[in-house]
Amino acid sequence: MAKVLIHSLRSRGTSVLELDGDVLRTGLCRGLGFSDEDRKENLRRAAEAARLGADSGLCVVASFITPLESQRRLVEEIVGRDRLSLIFADSPLDVCQQRDVKGLYAQAQNGLVTQMTGIGSAFDEPANPDLRLSTSGCMPAESAKILNDFALTRLGQSR
Repeated sequence: MAKVLIHSLRSRGTSVLELDGDVLRTGLCRGLGFSDEDRKENLRRAAEAARLGADSGLCVVASFITPLESQRRLVEEIVGRDRLSLIFADSPLDVCQQRDVKGLYAQAQNGLVTQMTGIGSAFDEPANPDLRLSTSGCMPAESAKILNDFALTRLGQSR
């Protein structure tokens, strides 16, 4: 969904900084695992990068799993509540497993990935997301359109 949103925004001439959790783990956040402390540090670094991008006038699209409410509050403190839209891709575990494009859920089931969100690691459902995408009832393209419409409204752009 984030890739579709980024493509849409860039096609409209919006300068976008893309922050993807998996990509950051290959560089800026290399060496961090999936323990609660490592996830917190991963998200702290990502939030600092997002803040710097926003301070530079960029639209920042950050796609991260933020499993704990305390982690979401940390991101909010760093980025600023007025510049943050929390999107909750609400997917039951079985839907995540069916749509496992990276193969991580299969690896977790086989014991190759530990502390996987929803399997070996806790997840606090967001209390007040700015947008809740109930993905089990629609295809990914439909969710991407809802996200795109939300973002354009948030940015004050017409659809």
